[in-house]
Amino acid sequence: MQDYEILTLPNHIRILHKQVPHTQIAHCGFILNIGSRDEQPHQQGLAHFWEHTAFKGTQKRKAYHILSRLEDVGGELNAYTTKEKICFYASLLAPHFEKAVDLLTDITFFSTFPEKELAKERNVILEEMSMYQDDPADAIQDEFDALMFKNHSLGYNILGTMESVQSFDKASLQQFIHENLNTSQLVFSVVSPLPTKKVFAWAEKYLQDIPIYTGTTQRKNITTYEAQQVQQLKAISQAHCMIGTVAYSLHHPKRLALVLLNNILGGNSMNSRLNMTLREKHGLVYAIESNYHPFTDTGQLSIYFGTEKNTMEKSIDLVLKELAHLRNKKLGAMQLHKAKGQLMGQLAMGEESNLSLMLMFGKSLLDLDNIESLPHVFKEIEALSAETLCEVANEVLAENQLTLLSYLPQ
Repeated sequence: MQDYEILTLPNHIRILHKQVPHTQIAHCGFILNIGSRDEQPHQQGLAHFWEHTAFKGTQKRKAYHILSRLEDVGGELNAYTTKEKICFYASLLAPHFEKAVDLLTDITFFSTFPEKELAKERNVILEEMSMYQDDPADAIQDEFDALMFKNHSLGYNILGTMESVQSFDKASLQQFIHENLNTSQLVFSVVSPLPTKKVFAWAEKYLQDIPIYTGTTQRKNITTYEAQQVQQLKAISQAHCMIGTVAYSLHHPKRLALVLLNNILGGNSMNSRLNMTLREKHGLVYAIESNYHPFTDTGQLSIYFGTEKNTMEKSIDLVLKELAHLRNKKLGAMQLHKAKGQLMGQLAMGEESNLSLMLMFGKSLLDLDNIESLPHVFKEIEALSAETLCEVANEVLAENQLTLLSYLPQ
């Protein structure tokens, strides 16, 4: 049974609302189907620059009034940029919901990008870039993306480059928005205790007069992938390593099987195979994890860990052995049952956060044109077999398809 409602306006903007009566907080946000992969080479970092500078002034508000509007009533205003999405969102007490709709609409569609403010924010972003570069755990992820998706916008650093960020101005932003903003490719997502009729009425009040935007930038598909091994010397005290490969897209029929397989391998739990082997059994790492990121046309599965320089080779060998076990040995009935139960529990706990739920609903509607209920997902997980997981491991985790990037202390 569908527990949310959708209203589509004449300008193609979709408003999604899920009513949760037991909370006092409303969470809402615009999720735009625009990200760093939609940039041209000279635009690297421009989506993220837009996300930052949207708060710096609109046709009716200065930066101070934007930042104070919700903070004054105890609310929070925030934003983020990913490879494929930009999101402007807010959380606040439900009686103030209309203020959030008004403000979010203002910064999403009516930002003026004052040049003085752009100059200041440009410096803020350059400092943000320096902060990430000083942390090898962050820097290696960005460089790993560039290595895996060489000569493709999925490999761009979301923050951009020093040169590109310094070149951005008001005209750059306006051109990027004109090229990419499409009102049929954005969702205003809401999770609140308010009646849906009220939510739709307030949203329609502020959104019905937004003009139709028809940005038509076409995403370039990944056509080739070549596994590589790269080792670099860095002025660091600990060695860092990433191992990974291309994986299934959001639309692949075996995507959920890979989600389960990744959770077994190195998901959030302390009893993941990688954590049990490298940390608990051998004491080689403090943290080790694997992550599966599906995109609209491809995906990425990656493993990260930090260790001592003299234990790097042993750690890599142990990771490769765990991948071989998944390829060559099917899970037993009890192992599979426990793995399914663990994943279902994690998904259920994820839905306890109404903010996460609001963002997930909006993203799912954009990417899949559908929102699968938790019982439906549980049913799909229960149907997964040990044979399917073994097939997925052999398709995705073949050793000759793995890219490896390591940082070693000088």
